[in-house]
Amino acid sequence: MGCMAGADVLVGRQQGAGENKLIGDLLVLGGATLYGISNVCEEYIVRNLSRVEFLGMIGLFGSFFSGIQLAIMEHKELLKVPWDWQIGLLYVGFSACMFGLYSFMPVVIKKTSATAVNLSLLTADLYSLFCGLFLFHYKFSGLYLLSFFTILVGLMLYSSTSTYVAQDPRVYKQFRNPSGPVVDLPATSQMEPSVTYTSLGQETEEEPHVRVA
Repeated sequence: MGCMAGADVLVGRQQGAGENKLIGDLLVLGGATLYGISNVCEEYIVRNLSRVEFLGMIGLFGSFFSGIQLAIMEHKELLKVPWDWQIGLLYVGFSACMFGLYSFMPVVIKKTSATAVNLSLLTADLYSLFCGLFLFHYKFSGLYLLSFFTILVGLMLYSSTSTYVAQDPRVYKQFRNPSGPVVDLPATSQMEPSVTYTSLGQETEEEPHVRVA
């Protein structure tokens, strides 16, 4: 992010020099924090509940709150739009892209994690920059490529190692070995959840199925 911001300064792309920069920075940090929280909550929902229900609810409430925001803050700008078929086609294309993004994002989050998705989204600014080089004739800087490869290296380093997940060992073994041999354990005091190392690959040795007496 520092490379991208520095490249913008070097090539003179300091857009929208507002008066209240501190408030703007705080709003950006607050929005990024809330977006990260929403993605973590989304990961929990799609892993433990229903992906279909998540998409239905986000479509319902997203349309409701976005409509309220549009009516309050952007209704004047919307009335100033010189509508024609080209502008309408651009709106339709933008809506289709957002529909695809939010439809496939739960699938990607379920297969990877919210952190991996957020790291991947850092490259979106660079893709828009590459398009702007041809459409809006932006100036190019080598720092853009440096930031792009830095993001890719960080994403590969994060994805190269499995994460540690805190789970109750009884539930973990029953889930991973539903057809394995049954081992009866005596009922003792309540077991504390432990940290279990999980891997996406197949296990090479058979673990006994645990049943608590």
